[in-house]
Amino acid sequence: MTCTANRFLFSLVCSLGWLLCATAQAQTNPNQTSDASAQDRVIQTTRAQSAEVQKLLDAGKFPEAQTLAEQVLAAREQALGPDHAEVASTLLQLAAIQRNRRDFDKAETQIQRALAIAAKVPAPGHQGLGQMYSELGAIYLSRSDFVKAEPQYLRAIAIWEPLLGANHPNIAGALSNLGSIYARRGDNAKAESTLRRALAIREQAFGAEDARLMVTLILLGNIYFEQQRFEQAEPYYQRVLGIVDKAPNQANPQQYLPALANLAALRQDNGDLTEAETLYRRLLPLQEAALGAEHPQTLRTQANLAVNAANQGDYAKSEQRSQSVIPLLGKVLGEDHPDVASALRNLARTYTAEGDLPQAITTLARANAVIERNIVYNLTAGSERTKLAYLTTAADETDRTLSLHLRSAPNNQAARRLALTVLLQRKGRALDAMIDSLAALRRRATPDDRALLEQLRTTRAEIARLALAGPPPRTKPEDHRARLKALEEQRDKLEDQISRRSAAFRAQTQSVTLDAVQAAIPANTALIEFATYHPFNARFTKLTDAYDKPRYAAYVLRRTGEPQAIELGDRQRIDDAIERWRKALRDRKSRNVKTLARAVDRLVMQPLRPLLGRTRRVLLAPEGSLNLIPFAALVDNRNQYLIKRYHFSYLTSGRDLLRLQVKQPSRQSALIIANPDFGESATKLAPAERVLQIRPAPSGAANGSILSVAFFPALPGTAGEAEALKTILPEAMLYSAQQATETQLKQAASPSILHIATHGFFFEDSPAAPRTATAAALANMQLDNPLLRSGLALAGANQLKPSAAEDGIITALEAADLDLWGTQLVVLSACDTGVGEVKNGEGVYGLRRALVLAGSETQVMSLWPVSDVATRDLMIAFYRRLQQDEGRADALQRVQLQMLARAERGLSPQGRKTTRRNAPDYSHPYYWASFILSGEWTKLAGKP
Repeated sequence: MTCTANRFLFSLVCSLGWLLCATAQAQTNPNQTSDASAQDRVIQTTRAQSAEVQKLLDAGKFPEAQTLAEQVLAAREQALGPDHAEVASTLLQLAAIQRNRRDFDKAETQIQRALAIAAKVPAPGHQGLGQMYSELGAIYLSRSDFVKAEPQYLRAIAIWEPLLGANHPNIAGALSNLGSIYARRGDNAKAESTLRRALAIREQAFGAEDARLMVTLILLGNIYFEQQRFEQAEPYYQRVLGIVDKAPNQANPQQYLPALANLAALRQDNGDLTEAETLYRRLLPLQEAALGAEHPQTLRTQANLAVNAANQGDYAKSEQRSQSVIPLLGKVLGEDHPDVASALRNLARTYTAEGDLPQAITTLARANAVIERNIVYNLTAGSERTKLAYLTTAADETDRTLSLHLRSAPNNQAARRLALTVLLQRKGRALDAMIDSLAALRRRATPDDRALLEQLRTTRAEIARLALAGPPPRTKPEDHRARLKALEEQRDKLEDQISRRSAAFRAQTQSVTLDAVQAAIPANTALIEFATYHPFNARFTKLTDAYDKPRYAAYVLRRTGEPQAIELGDRQRIDDAIERWRKALRDRKSRNVKTLARAVDRLVMQPLRPLLGRTRRVLLAPEGSLNLIPFAALVDNRNQYLIKRYHFSYLTSGRDLLRLQVKQPSRQSALIIANPDFGESATKLAPAERVLQIRPAPSGAANGSILSVAFFPALPGTAGEAEALKTILPEAMLYSAQQATETQLKQAASPSILHIATHGFFFEDSPAAPRTATAAALANMQLDNPLLRSGLALAGANQLKPSAAEDGIITALEAADLDLWGTQLVVLSACDTGVGEVKNGEGVYGLRRALVLAGSETQVMSLWPVSDVATRDLMIAFYRRLQQDEGRADALQRVQLQMLARAERGLSPQGRKTTRRNAPDYSHPYYWASFILSGEWTKLAGKP
């Protein structure tokens, strides 16, 4: 989070030197005609002029450079024709000049014409072709069009590496700009590694004190700066200024002034406001002289001076400076540039500090509209990882918007609507983007598209296989990790290609607005949109004091009327209460489960009940640890479980309501997979729970794997469950025992219902200091991806054959590639299928997320280890109610209510009187509340 205007002052690198080799038509010999001689004289003359153009361009004298370049272009076109290689060379120079003059449309036109010429030039022109792609990338980068910029630089590198070698300075220039793209999209790890490679190439080529290192040094400093790692950032900026001091004539002001600007910003964010002001005032005249009064870098300094004034408490001066610079930023960079959003955000901060809330709300709404348009565009490409990274760059605005409402204007209707709109737009955004990409691609279903999806599926499967199996015998762990890393990079590229192919389809989808979501809420129903946010202090003087500790909040929206909201309290306090309750829920013998449930209810639902009024049907869009609890098992102030008071169903975000309106037809009948034959040893232990056992790691398994330490006992209860469901769903395909395989599951083609009764698992992050050999084996798996730590066991899971085509385990990563578009209901009748790693704003990363990505409408999952017998009875009763045309959520809740009512009358889940002295307490939520329903809650027929 930063308070200043956007300070990524990226100097764009385009080494123009040698452009296109003279082709055979440009060579002379004794037999040439007089026309050829004339052409030769033009070539020689205009090459000298082009060299002069380059000098003017390097010196920043763009008007003079453009005038001369246009003269060269006219001479070459007249003497050599419009498609000559020398014409393309001049067009490339003109594009660079016009880019620096911010005339991007003309620059792009010139470079596209040059590329068309280059396509006709034989092999010697390829190096120049790389420079053209690099310049086109620079044009897009200047517009902050990262989606289009990245592939241009990658094309340039692919052309240059075979011709020039991997350590040529041209490669460094392209890498430097790629690093800036990754940084602007929030992918700091990738940006840092890319920039370090660029720096190493330049240091090797030019030495450690050459001016050509400055751009990359500044970009590396910016990586740390934006993460508030100021002590690591400052040496890079000081090194740049040291280069300038030693060779002032060698340095172009456009290259080193960003270092001075960022040093000033660093002082500003550290609270050294007087020194920051001094540095900015030293910088501003240098920028105006070297770049011009309306150059983006000059305007960013003006914007940062406005921020510094606000930090000093001089809000009138800050307001005046912001109001003067915002129109200029829009004029120079475009109204949708991120720098415009940053300046608007800072002006809104100033209005808030002054107490001018109407102006603050209006201005912040403008900033958020710019950010939203940038998010829409930037999510059209990239893997899920890069999408998540980019979305973190918008977290600051979300915090400020929620803070403006909840802290500064809690009773202001406009502030409340703005906050909920931003929440609905941002929450679950990466998930929706990935769903859209896969759905659009499957709808197109061309051979190329199917091949791309198959590549992604097999790549994910190979990642899962290698990650779970651990290093093969005689394979070094580092080699194994390198192989995994290569596969993960391949997966990211495939996800990126899928996103790019489906961008045109998503452009036609319904935009997320408060009115659109509200219209999708059924009558007599309330949506509770939970949120976490860091309260923002508009009167901060130091960046580290700008944000407070995170807190939970909730917004309530009905089909009609205005939204309501409330702040719930400190996130850590609520999370601690949830964790204590979750432990009791997983322990069927715990005696304080109701007391702990009441404690969570007091913090979470009790404050919301006045806002719900008489509403009984509630759509929950949880956040943080709230994703991992069954709201039905909370206890109110009358000591009653909330299942008796409300009908709950779950969503990732209220924006899900828009996606759920689009229905896909199923393509096959129901599919049941149950009672897998895990292997010869599976029958040695029949557990009361559908959960794996952990056994000591076998000797020699130094690196550990899930397959080497997990043991899956037989589940006889699932056999009866499957047979009963087959009776209820006679058209269903049933696979059990040795037929309950990965292959059968992966070959499913959008069945109407998918029911899987087996073992499920989710491994938490491994402890830093494992206390047992088995824990150490799990820790050594190093499974950073939570989709690899969550999954289901199928036939053969105990056979310890990680090299086989089927290892008996389907991870959440692989489950995401199932074809469930048109599947109305997925039931995972297993343990821990609804848990996973919680990512704020994006829900739970595990099987829950995977099944949504796969396309299913509704998911029924468990939040802890489930009783084998009780689960069997619950599932049979659930399906019977579905066949009686009850809604999906209603059917599950009524079965759970029936189980609870029986238990409170002293009956077992089957309705029999429990007479044993040590009989289980079936009223414990462990038995009846473990399953939750997420997604579509209506009847299977589709209508509410």
